[in-house]
Amino acid sequence: MSLPKLDLRLLPQEHAILRLPVDAPFPDWTGSEGCVSLTRAPDELSVVCPAAAVPAGTDGSFGWRAFRVDTLAGLDEPGVVLAAVKPISEAGLGVFVLSTFLRDYLLVGSAQLAAARRLLEAEGHRVTEG
Repeated sequence: MSLPKLDLRLLPQEHAILRLPVDAPFPDWTGSEGCVSLTRAPDELSVVCPAAAVPAGTDGSFGWRAFRVDTLAGLDEPGVVLAAVKPISEAGLGVFVLSTFLRDYLLVGSAQLAAARRLLEAEGHRVTEG
């Protein structure tokens, strides 16, 4: 299978990936800028949001930057996430992926941002900022 070449946009905000108690209400402090995702699972409430919105003392992982896949694809189109994740993971870098109805997001640690961008561009993907 030939993997697609993607248009990606590096979002300007630093993000946090948080784990809240399973019975916690959806927080109202996540903001509306950047990538915000709330996912309730049987054992947790997972939150991804701009780090600046997170109240002090909240448990989680900080220092993540998000690439948004701007190439729109159907929900059943194969290879989109693989095309984006493959060069990063093959280089031994961690990546956190989340998807919405329209888009996929790849979050990488801020310390690995420059390397991840170089890897994506070397694979033929186009990365812009904004």
